Amino acid sequence: MAIQIEHAMTVTDYIEWEARQELKHEYIDGAIIEVSGGTGNHSKIMVNISAVIYNQIDHSNCVVHSSEMRVKVSDTRYVYPDLSALCGEEVYEDESEVTLLNPVFVVEVTSPSSATYDRVDKLGFYLDVPSIEAYLIVDQDRLRADLYTRAEEGWYVRVFNQPEAVIPLDALNCELSLAQVYRGIQLAEAVD
Repeated sequence: MAIQIEHAMTVTDYIEWEARQELKHEYIDGAIIEVSGGTGNHSKIMVNISAVIYNQIDHSNCVVHSSEMRVKVSDTRYVYPDLSALCGEEVYEDESEVTLLNPVFVVEVTSPSSATYDRVDKLGFYLDVPSIEAYLIVDQDRLRADLYTRAEEGWYVRVFNQPEAVIPLDALNCELSLAQVYRGIQLAEAVD
């Protein structure tokens, strides 16, 4: 969920200012956007996704980061994905290691207030990052996950909306079932 704060600042000012803030803020072309907290479903879905991926990549050279990790998506845009991951060496903007430059996989869990931002704006941001091979958008209120995957000829999108569906995460050499994503979540349609 995002709330826009009305004041423009430079990237340098943002980086210095953000380091002093208790709450997280994204930076989009001079605009500051407060990243507000999520709901119970949002939190549970992120823990489910993180746990499943972590268990499959354990003992590999892959790493999963929570929403505390900022990602630079362009020279004038910094965001906090709900989850980011990569395999191999992590590359940061500087020695503070608060801004990741090379994720291969990012996840956003939508809410009614963030759905358009996640599905339009952030989609455009993430698709332009050369290192990102896959972007997963998960709906917190209904059984649906959209996976955008990079290919030589462009991006492909696949929609998963059946409880038995399995999402291939080739960028991390693992997979994620919708039943695992929505485990313990109460939706209009029951999912175990």
